[in-house]
Amino acid sequence: MKKNVYIAAALLSAALVACENRPAFQVEGTVADADGKMLYFEQTGLEGIVSLDSVRLDADGDFSFEGGRPSSPEFFRLRVDNQVINFSVDSTETVTVEAGLKNFATGYRIEGSENNVKIKELALLQADLQAKVDGLGKSGLPAGIAQDSLMRMINAYKDHVRRDYIFAGPNKAYAYFALFQTLNGYMIFDPLTNKDDVKCFAAVATSLNNMYPHADRSRNLYNMVIKGMKNTRAPQVREGLEVPVDKVEVTSIIDVPLRDVDGVLHHLTDLKGKVVLLDFTAYAAPASGVRNLALRDLYKKYASQGLEIYQVSFDADEHFWKTAADNLPWICVRDPQGPYSQYINLYGLTGLPCAFLVNRANELSARLGENADLDAEIRKLL
Repeated sequence: MKKNVYIAAALLSAALVACENRPAFQVEGTVADADGKMLYFEQTGLEGIVSLDSVRLDADGDFSFEGGRPSSPEFFRLRVDNQVINFSVDSTETVTVEAGLKNFATGYRIEGSENNVKIKELALLQADLQAKVDGLGKSGLPAGIAQDSLMRMINAYKDHVRRDYIFAGPNKAYAYFALFQTLNGYMIFDPLTNKDDVKCFAAVATSLNNMYPHADRSRNLYNMVIKGMKNTRAPQVREGLEVPVDKVEVTSIIDVPLRDVDGVLHHLTDLKGKVVLLDFTAYAAPASGVRNLALRDLYKKYASQGLEIYQVSFDADEHFWKTAADNLPWICVRDPQGPYSQYINLYGLTGLPCAFLVNRANELSARLGENADLDAEIRKLL
């Protein structure tokens, strides 16, 4: 009996030593002017943010965290209040961060790997883009002009990041990080409905899968690419559904019977007596957030005078659509066929977003171009 106790104790001691000696990485540094603030060490996983450790900073601001060596590149962050510093780890390196509380998320200095220097560059680029978009939203420009300016900003950003980060180093952690940057809560690169963006995801997925074929991130990225490739194939036109574009540019209207987030069936033709803005969109598109802000202003201004918005989503991800549409005040429906929707052909859509105006007699009045003054066009029909 005593012998068994000794054996158990020896095994426990060996396990503890092995645990203490396991390969680990270090995150250390200083946060100035943050006395009394909580600093959180978190992991950014596929399922969301996971808290790993925390410390209350003192006047010196020194901190040190430790984590087990990942088997493939993983992403972590330091957080104070709502400010975050993102970084990656792929070995037992020591990551050193020097920051101040005032500009914690943008003014920090990081050492440890090329990946983390590039991730900081990307974070600064994204913060600059977000500031420009926020300024555009407050500019008072007509919705069409603001939309055009927004798309130019986003396209220029994507061209830069695509060229200098994603295709320049598709096997790097910073390229993966670039794919998942967001603007107004929406992904800048669309892995499901934009063919050029799918190519970016495919480049990184191929490199990551070659280096880490068994990693969860590799499999997840590969699955996203497969879905995106399926979604962006040229849609096959179904027999009997093709309608000449001029049919929707005169007075007739084609009904759009679809269900909202609660499963309630809506018909476009049920809105006779109202002026209807028929808006075809995808909430996953980067421009969607700003566009919906502009539509919210119009709806608030004219709903009492008879305006209704009938917004049709082609988002492939139903859960994402439900989350994005849940708090919008107008009618939001979704076609589960996504890019294969019959309404793409029936309404002659060549890109998203695309909008039409329907008059009170339930007749199609106008197709609205990118630079259209939505406010002025709506007033004409009220």
